[in-house]
Amino acid sequence: WSLNIPALAVHHMEGHLLAPLLEDDQPQFPFVALLVSGGHTLLVDVKGIGDYQILGESLDDAVGEAFDKTAKILGLGYPGGPALAALAEQGDEAQFKFPRPMTDRPGLDFSFSGLKTFARNTFTKHPEQKADIAKAFEVAATQTLMIKCRRALEQTQYSTLVVAGGVSANQSLRQVLDKMGKKLEAKVFYPRQEFCTDNGAMIALAGHLRLTKGQASIGGDIVVKPRWSLEELEVV
Repeated sequence: WSLNIPALAVHHMEGHLLAPLLEDDQPQFPFVALLVSGGHTLLVDVKGIGDYQILGESLDDAVGEAFDKTAKILGLGYPGGPALAALAEQGDEAQFKFPRPMTDRPGLDFSFSGLKTFARNTFTKHPEQKADIAKAFEVAATQTLMIKCRRALEQTQYSTLVVAGGVSANQSLRQVLDKMGKKLEAKVFYPRQEFCTDNGAMIALAGHLRLTKGQASIGGDIVVKPRWSLEELEVV
């Protein structure tokens, strides 16, 4: 979504994408961005502010949505992504092996609905092993994201990865991506925890960066765009 205030139109996902720029240690353009939330799973080639090319996206459930739906299957409430991650800490990774969707074929798109279904079927057969199922799901999801990030870095030949959105707060995901970054000699950046989920600071930053580069809009009408591709934004 976006909110067009009298000064400027600010894109929700651009706010997430630029959130690591709120830190003193900032990523430098160009970089690959992984945007992961309840509504989005995107890999983006970021050459500069507004200069975005989508490299891959989920063909069905976003990864955060899959976390929440799997948490609901396990009786953890909805949305329950953080609760699932907490339960996964008590699980045994060796108990179940879940698939890594779409990693056995080329490309950078994702699919997470099948992983959620695999979790449901496993829970039906082994209802007493909630923690192990949570762990297997989390491992499969984070490994899938890592494999696609690795491909995107190799494809673009960039050495910087930015990870943002609500799921970027997941500690297992950060560990997997940090390990990958070390192997590839790539640097991985995240927002601090309070800037992972939707927040005003990231929107203010995106607006500030665009305003300082001379972009402004006229008129006082408030216009909400529920569908607005990152690739449609103005390059500044």
